Amino acid sequence: MVERIEDLNLPNTSVTRLIKEAIPADVKISSECRVALARATSVFVLYLTSAATTAAQQKNQKSLTADHVLKGLEEIEFESFIEPLKGELENFRKMIKSRKDKKAAKPDADTTVEGAVIDLENMENMQDG
Repeated sequence: MVERIEDLNLPNTSVTRLIKEAIPADVKISSECRVALARATSVFVLYLTSAATTAAQQKNQKSLTADHVLKGLEEIEFESFIEPLKGELENFRKMIKSRKDKKAAKPDADTTVEGAVIDLENMENMQDG
């Protein structure tokens, strides 16, 4: 699994970015505080992952899903996070669907030499017209 507990910490740059987004600009954060928050964040993620894994195992499922995470939040008594997370998940799913729809709507590009010549002719016609 993991050789050192430090390997479980989130990258310092990610933690620093999250901290800066959460506090007023004039507040300073000590490096000791960053380390403490990074470790606390890692502990929270491990705790939630454990609860989500338990939820999946109760349903005899081997893959964790967002629903398992939501159930895990309930189990660790972080119910106030559930509705905002559901909203974010919905936004994420819409974004993914939109990307797939755009990709499906795009015609496949003709990558043959003939296709390139036709594209050049079309560009010339558009410039002339």
